[in-house]
Amino acid sequence: MGNTEAAVEALNDLVLINNDRINGYERAKKDLKDSDMELHRVFLSLIAQSQQFKLELATEVAALGHDIETGTSTSGKLHRTWIDVKTAFTGHSERSVLEECEFGEDAILKAYKSALEEEHVPAYVKDILYKQEAGLQTAHDQIKALRDSVLDN
Repeated sequence: MGNTEAAVEALNDLVLINNDRINGYERAKKDLKDSDMELHRVFLSLIAQSQQFKLELATEVAALGHDIETGTSTSGKLHRTWIDVKTAFTGHSERSVLEECEFGEDAILKAYKSALEEEHVPAYVKDILYKQEAGLQTAHDQIKALRDSVLDN
């Protein structure tokens, strides 16, 4: 595999995990109680964040002359964890939903760390990934703080 192909594969993996994250939070949002408006807003914000990240990644993939992955992950790569998160929401307490979200945030951070270690990803693209990773770390910390603030139901 050439340098460009390796970089595109790493970026497309991140596109897919962002798709999985979007789907995970959309599912989590549906499972919220009507009284959970704060979480509803948080989840909408995180969906928008992943949509923006996906757009930035897709722009770079296209600039490298390749097709952008669509859909969600099914191949069992780094991003498969959000699939598990999406199926875990039904019938869970608010704390348990937030625990699953934190698990998903851990997975996406791991995927970004892996992509940043990829030697064939150009430096200017790594700058984008570092910026996105920082936003994801903030989101992770927010979800963790929300989880810690909720008593078990």
